[in-house]
Amino acid sequence: MSKHARARSRPVRTNRRAARRVVLAATLGLVAFTAGWVYVAQDPDRAAGAAGATADSRPRPVDRVVRDSPRSPLQGLTGISEQTRARIPAESRQLILVTGRAADSSESTAALYTRPEAGADWVKAASWPARNGARGWSAERTYGDLTSPQGVFALTDAGGLLSPPPGTRLPYDEDRAFVATGRGVNGESLVGSFDYVVAIDFNRRPGRSPLDPVKPDGEAKGGNIWLHVDHDGPSQGCVGIPKEAMRRVLETLDPAAKPVIVMGPEGF
Repeated sequence: MSKHARARSRPVRTNRRAARRVVLAATLGLVAFTAGWVYVAQDPDRAAGAAGATADSRPRPVDRVVRDSPRSPLQGLTGISEQTRARIPAESRQLILVTGRAADSSESTAALYTRPEAGADWVKAASWPARNGARGWSAERTYGDLTSPQGVFALTDAGGLLSPPPGTRLPYDEDRAFVATGRGVNGESLVGSFDYVVAIDFNRRPGRSPLDPVKPDGEAKGGNIWLHVDHDGPSQGCVGIPKEAMRRVLETLDPAAKPVIVMGPEGF
């Protein structure tokens, strides 16, 4: 073979070696790719992603779950109907809820509720035993029927025989005229009943002393319905709670919070 022939044959061998390298690299790459594919297929997280998992299939954040939860129509209150709850002014942030055992019962429970802002749910702050009218409750109360009026009423004015407790923000009329005369429905003493009083805005003019005698809707409906100190017996129409509870109420109620009293038999 000539020198020129041998020179031409060398590149051929070189090209064959290069081709082998390319084939070997391709084979190794295929093996690596295959191994990687098998690993991915066995990774549950990646497999879920490869399967096209949606946002609904993943756990929802806690705050979203809370937002999506249905809200109680009573907004944290108990013992009243949705119709009664709807009558509570939206701007009110303080509330006393009085629920009677039955429509004809004089025994009830009073609870103090507050909420941080208008529209928020109510939170119970305190609860006490209470008494109401000797013949229970009436939506159409008349003078002398011994029932307490049921409904939602504003609480705007206070007073009493004693000086107001520290921190009282309701207008407070300290007057010696806050003395109960006679005896209670069951013959019990009424001494101390009007030591502390909060007027319930039923048939009265807001912004005046609880002693104001004027009855805007007429004498037939009666008036001077108060939240006052319990005298261990039913009332002629007022709501009685323990003396310390009256102090707590007077220390808490704030005209700026638009306080109201919601009162009636259970479920009204």
